[in-house]
Amino acid sequence: MAKENARVIDGKAVAAKVRAEVAWRAAAFARKFGRAPGLHVILVGDDPASQVYVRNKEKAAREAGIAGVAHRLPADTPEDDIVALVRRLNADDTVDGILVQLPLPAGNSEQRVLDQLDPAKDVDGLHPVNAGLLVSGRKALVPCTPQGCMRLIAETGVSLVGARAVVVGRSNLVGKPVAQLLLREHATVTMAHSRTRELDALCRTADVLVVAVGKAQLIKGSWVKPGAVVIDVGINRNDQGKLIGDVEFDSACEVASAITPVPGGVGPMTIACLLSNTVDAAESRRKQG
Repeated sequence: MAKENARVIDGKAVAAKVRAEVAWRAAAFARKFGRAPGLHVILVGDDPASQVYVRNKEKAAREAGIAGVAHRLPADTPEDDIVALVRRLNADDTVDGILVQLPLPAGNSEQRVLDQLDPAKDVDGLHPVNAGLLVSGRKALVPCTPQGCMRLIAETGVSLVGARAVVVGRSNLVGKPVAQLLLREHATVTMAHSRTRELDALCRTADVLVVAVGKAQLIKGSWVKPGAVVIDVGINRNDQGKLIGDVEFDSACEVASAITPVPGGVGPMTIACLLSNTVDAAESRRKQG
């Protein structure tokens, strides 16, 4: 009897659920406090991809009942001016979430700018305080893409307790935080990257395989353990300009039990989780105030 192909996890549908939850919570916040939760995005320069991302964030915020504001600055804006803007937003009580769209133009220290964020408003979860809270198992604002990955894994119904999870990629934005989130759910986690020796053999041990390494179709179907859940965070373009992931989708589908597509998998979850983080930040700041 031929094996059925993997279930394709519909990130758009799951993201729609998250956005509906956010819209309900944002409306409740507005009724209680007389204003919508406020999300401010700082965009420096004219990087085309960043401009698209910011427009999408503005639109999604409006649709969810969040007051979204984009601060668009010229590429030659001095770093001190970017820092000054962050500090002004930190001090503004109507601003609940601040996101600095990366990458910043060359010559700017991204770490210095991110370090200026009020951790309570750091809805991208990149401030060292939030990173440290996550590692120590305490409540924190968590990077959006890893949150989205966890929600998609949950949608499959797989139990993470005692499961072997392999995370391929070690970035501060995805790899490291998703590993911490998997540990919180009692998975046994191994972190790997593009230079890991015998990466194929390691991947074949994974009940849950999360790939965020930025190398198109690095992970072959033969590297996937039969029945594994595969979360592909990669976004790459092939020679024809088509978006593809870090996993060889067609061959992996023949082995995995569930897999995210590219596009339409993890991507839609990132903005949905950003909106969720904004409402979390708004509610948390009111409780602390």
